[in-house]
Amino acid sequence: MRLRILHTTTYRFERPMAYGLQQLRLVPKSRTGQTVLQWSMTIDGGQVETSFTDHHQNHVSLVSFDPSATAIMLSCEGEVETTDMAGVTGRHGGFAPLWYFQSQTELTRPGARLRALVRGLKEEEPEDLPRLHALSARIRAAIPYEIGLTHAETTAEEALEHGGGVCQDHAHVFVAAARALGYPARYVSGYLMMDDRVHQDASHAWAEAHVDMLGWVGFDVSNGISPDPRYVRVATGLDYREAAPISGLRFGSGGEAMSIDIQVQQQ
Repeated sequence: MRLRILHTTTYRFERPMAYGLQQLRLVPKSRTGQTVLQWSMTIDGGQVETSFTDHHQNHVSLVSFDPSATAIMLSCEGEVETTDMAGVTGRHGGFAPLWYFQSQTELTRPGARLRALVRGLKEEEPEDLPRLHALSARIRAAIPYEIGLTHAETTAEEALEHGGGVCQDHAHVFVAAARALGYPARYVSGYLMMDDRVHQDASHAWAEAHVDMLGWVGFDVSNGISPDPRYVRVATGLDYREAAPISGLRFGSGGEAMSIDIQVQQQ
């Protein structure tokens, strides 16, 4: 499947910024299941200071604001060819060793609710893949998709306490639970072509667990499936903070408004 993606994020500031620096992970790479045919990124109101590949093999750009900027617009456009791998992205690679992905973080550290979520799962499902799919189903039942209950810094344990959340929360809980069960696991950010719309107001997130003899396998708890050709992987990390499409800092007074427009459609 050939997917065309347009992604524009605009920040507007009440007063000119004295200084701003953003870290972008907005450039997908060709890898198992996807081939990047074309991709471009343009910046209005800032400039790329440097680009590099991080320890997760993500493409990262550092962007500074123009002096006294009152707005900055980040635009990406490209085409990606995808194939159906039944969610399997294959053998582990990159600079970070596999054991690193068993490390819990501030956002994924398990508490009593998460330990209760995974209790008895190994005994109920002795095989790896059925066990991980059962885990995904448990999370979806415990955290129905609901906007407005959580935010970017909500932890896995807090999402379980709220009893609702979005794809970021589902991914964090899955990653935390999979690690608690002994699997290396990681957070994935990217794009999903939806069946009912072209325009979207956010990118998508899901999780991957490493299974012996298969490698990395994806699980989208929010939709109850493993990724198919409608998905494009952009960045991975231990949690959202290491795979966030845009993060950064700014110095200056006044408020900030952000707008996002994402279009994903079959070409």
